Amino acid sequence: LPMEVKVGDLVLFGKWSGTEVKIDGVEYSIMKESDIMGIMSKKK
Repeated sequence: LPMEVKVGDLVLFGKWSGTEVKIDGVEYSIMKESDIMGIMSKKK
């Protein structure tokens, strides 16, 4: 299935959603797409 979320999207998610990992000193949040509550639109 194609994903709705794209690289660079600013997403909203709950405080306890997903798992935080650190790779090469950079922190990432990994979660299921269903945990995302919204995608912020970009101002033009």
